[in-house]
Order: sequence, then structure tokens, then C-alpha cells
Amino acid sequence: MDAVKQYIDLFEQTKETINNHSTDIMNSCREEALHMLKKLGLPSKKQQKYAHTDLEDYFGPDYGLNINRYPIPVNPYEAFKCDVPNLSTALYFLINDQYYNNEPHGTKYPDGTFIGSLKKFAESHPDIAEKYYGRLSSKENDGSVAINTLFAQDGFVVYVPKNVQIDKTVQLINVLGSETDFMINRRILVILEDNASVKLLICDHALNEVNFLATQVSEVFVGEGAMLDYYELEENPANTKRIASTFIDQQKGSNVMASSITLMNGKTRNNTYITFSGPGAESHLSGMAIEDGNQEVDNFTFIDHKSPHCKSNELYKYVLNDNATGSFAGRILVREGAQKTEAYQSNKNICATDTSHMFTRPELEIYADDVKCSHGATVGQLDNQALFYMRTRGLSEDEARMLLMFAFMSDVIDNIRLEPLRDRLRKLVEKRFRGELAKCRGCNECRPEPK
Repeated sequence: MDAVKQYIDLFEQTKETINNHSTDIMNSCREEALHMLKKLGLPSKKQQKYAHTDLEDYFGPDYGLNINRYPIPVNPYEAFKCDVPNLSTALYFLINDQYYNNEPHGTKYPDGTFIGSLKKFAESHPDIAEKYYGRLSSKENDGSVAINTLFAQDGFVVYVPKNVQIDKTVQLINVLGSETDFMINRRILVILEDNASVKLLICDHALNEVNFLATQVSEVFVGEGAMLDYYELEENPANTKRIASTFIDQQKGSNVMASSITLMNGKTRNNTYITFSGPGAESHLSGMAIEDGNQEVDNFTFIDHKSPHCKSNELYKYVLNDNATGSFAGRILVREGAQKTEAYQSNKNICATDTSHMFTRPELEIYADDVKCSHGATVGQLDNQALFYMRTRGLSEDEARMLLMFAFMSDVIDNIRLEPLRDRLRKLVEKRFRGELAKCRGCNECRPEPK
């Protein structure tokens, strides 16, 4: 409760400054968020949904915030080379939670498309921004979302008009940089109108090894017949805490691929909510976490089948070493009238040491009678017989263990529809299992390898 009080007090003291550096549409959501935070506080571990994540631990420390929006002296194009080989992307940056205005990629989009600053979008497209901003996140009674809404002053927008297909992948790099302990509150808004399509890759990187807390709220609207690829890749140092909530609303006949990859982190909580608001929609949701040391990853998913003839396929996998802790809670709700639903959920995990821990809770709640649904979870260790067989073929124990863990993760990687990203992740995952991604400094891992 002390953590909640410090953020309520801070907002009430700095409200005028926050509003002056933001836009009316973002400001209009703050009072409702303040009321929610005062009423509900932060979720506690007594709630089943947060049984394995202590948000007081996340929000309790005293972090700095850039409420006055002082410029940060970082040129991300010089600091980062995040090109995935053979994947041509349009690069955009949020430095902490400030949009970086210089865009040397020079990509030209079809008329009506907007990709860039949330603040600028709200000023240039107020009717559209007002229609969508805060509409999904305000339905979730979560104090961490409320804190983000209180302090977010800018963010990133992808707006694709009706019948427009964006061929070039959009890549957003979230740069964390500070000399002191720091809190970042970033906002992402994705709007695809009917029959539009885009591919979005979001990467998290930290420049410094101070204590960071990054909150992120993403609201994603996918219109009728629209197609979205939405990938998140986290490579943060061990003293970073990240809590991200992604809300996806799908209309009739839409198709979404959403994938969350955690390669390096400190403590991470990801919430993913998918709602089928129209019939015939389809989603593929996947996640991967590779953990060692004292790292923690907690993934919560909720797929709401409100409409008939929709399909969801969900796969999450963890490999845990040392004293790492993993958690997964996935809920699928098939509402009355959502006939011809297909919903599949799988969570598979390896605890490679006796001191690592995995908690998993799949849930399936069905109120329709003409459906195909399944769910399941497994927690185990590496196959000793397979290890022995590989060692008899001349492999060292470390190499054999690495190959088995890599093979275990391969189907999550295979789900990714961007082939160059898929190929690059195979190399990154192999390096991760070999212990070669000890930290992310200067994004060396994502640079194209010398020929």
C-alpha cells in the first residue's frame, strides 16, 4: 500500500506538469485511472492471478521519473544496430518513454498511414485517437495499468487505414538509459482498420545497469479481415523489472500472430488479453522464456471467445536453470453462443536444476456445446537417456544439454511468420543456451555477423 500512496501523492503534486507535456486525449483518462488506483491499489499475491508476482516489490523502490520531459542525450542510431539480417525494417525509437523524433529510415507509407509519436497522433488525428486510446485498458482493474495511465505522456502509434498493407516490417526499439534508478511508463497504440495489415517487432534494450522499472500498456485493435504480426523481444540486464499489459481486440475474420520472447531479464510480468469481438477470427499466441541465475518470468494470458467460429492456438515454453523461477497462468473463456470455437492451449517447461521452480495453471471455461478445446501443462527435466545417447556419440555433456534445450524451444521459434526473424532467433537462442548473451550492451547480439 505504501507503493500505491507514493504514486498517488506524486501524481497529485505533478498533475499540471504531466498534463502540460502531454495531450488532452491522454490527460482525459487520468482521473479515472487515479480513482481506480485509490480504490483497488496494486494486485496482491493473495489474488490467484498474481500469486507468483509481488508488485509491491516492483513499485516499492524510489525511482526517478522524467516528468518535465528533459531531453535525453542519446542518438539511438549510433548506439544501436538492431537490424535482423535479411529483414528490412523501418526503425523507430522510444528513449525511456520519450519518442525519438529523427527518422532517417525515410520510409514512405500509403496516404493516411501514421507511424510515430502518440502525442503527435492525438494532435493530428484527435477523432481517431479519442475513439481508441484507453478503451481496452480501462476495462481491466489492474493498478499497474492505472499507474501507467497516470504518468504516460507520450508513446508510439501504428495506424493503418482500411485496405492498406504495409510490407516493410515496423521495428520499435525501447531504449532504457539513465545514470540513476529510473521508471519508464510507455504507451503503444496499434490500429488496423478493415483489411489492413502490418508486422511489428518490439525490442527492449538497456544502456545502463541501474535499477529500471518499465511499465508498458499496449492497446491493439484489429479490424475486419485485418492481419497483424506482433513480436516482442526482451534482452534486459538482471536489475530491470518489466511489467507489460497487451490488450488485443479482434473483429470478424481477423488474424493475429503474437509472440513474446524473453532471452535476458531481471523480473518480468507479461499480461496478454485477446478478445474475439467478431466471428471467424483467428489468433496464434506463443511465448518463450530462458532463465537462469535469480531471474523471474511470469506470463498471464486470457483469451475471450465472445464470438462463434473463432480459433485460438496458444503455446508457451520455459527453460529454467540455477535458481530461476517461471510462472504461467492461461485462461480460455468460451462464452455462451460461441459455437464452433476451436481453442488449444499448451504450456511445457524444463527445470534443468533442482533449485529452479515452475508454477503453471492452465484454465478452460466453456459455456458452449459445439466446440473443440484442449489444454495442458507439463514440467520435467532433460531426458537422461537422450543425454547419455548423445554423449556416446562424442558430444560433451554441456553441448548435449544445449542441443536438447534448443530442440525443446524449436516449435515456438517455428511459429514465427517472419522468416528472417525466425532464423535470427535460432542463433540468439543457441547463444543464450551457451551463455554468450551475458548482457545486452550496444545491441551487439543483433548486429549482422561478419561475412
